[in-house]
Amino acid sequence: MASIVVRQVFQHNLVAEFDLIRIALPHFRFASLDTEFPGTVYHPAGVPAHLRSTVPPPAFYKAMKQNVDSMNLIQVGISLSDADGNLPTFGTQFQFVWEFNFRDFDFQSDLQNPESISLLERQGIDFLKNKQIGIDSRHFALLFKASGLGPRSFYGKVMWVTFHGPYDFGFLIKILTRRELPEDVNGFLALVKGIFGPFVYDVKNIIPFFGLHGGLDRVAKSLNLERSAGKSHQAGSDSLLTMDVFLKLWKRFYLEGKMDCAMRMLNHKIYGLTIASC
Repeated sequence: MASIVVRQVFQHNLVAEFDLIRIALPHFRFASLDTEFPGTVYHPAGVPAHLRSTVPPPAFYKAMKQNVDSMNLIQVGISLSDADGNLPTFGTQFQFVWEFNFRDFDFQSDLQNPESISLLERQGIDFLKNKQIGIDSRHFALLFKASGLGPRSFYGKVMWVTFHGPYDFGFLIKILTRRELPEDVNGFLALVKGIFGPFVYDVKNIIPFFGLHGGLDRVAKSLNLERSAGKSHQAGSDSLLTMDVFLKLWKRFYLEGKMDCAMRMLNHKIYGLTIASC
């Protein structure tokens, strides 16, 4: 089996890496997304920490919007795969995923959750390097829109996958639209569909149908899946593990004859913002 390499993307190689993504897309229609950002500072008012996962979508979205609007993105991870879990190789002995490192976040002055920043530092994120040679998010937005990853691409429809995706989509939408998020959750969900297309799946909303719960690493362990490259809380590595978990569960839907339900009832059900049923 080919070794997996996380391709580190900064401003100097941004165009070349999006060229590779355009080449890969006709053959790899599953795209998993992960982001790293400075943590959360704002929370639903009056809700204890242990109950925050139970707040209704409008309250959750209000706090999420406040965090996204006030903070800057650090990393985006994107993994492309076919239905069998094969990744792009570009004719080499390696398989590849992407990790985009942004210059937008200033670790010395920007709003942040100090505990989250310390965790990211321990996992190897170099904030000074990102600030010096990282990607200008405006340039990223232009290339993303032209890459074929959007809903009106020449290559057809991409199926997007996340794990606990509200902030992933929120931060990416912020840099793609260059504006604050919509005022309400319905406006946000309309943007998700408009930008990412007709197929969007949040694995966090899928795992309860298989008796699973917890974070990405815990779910992967329950499925006997190991992290193939990088570390947790690195966007490229997490996007790859998200893809591995999704494809394993997707195969189970198929084997159990539930694919039609999964395609219709779990599509565009983003954890915390919508109610999933199947």
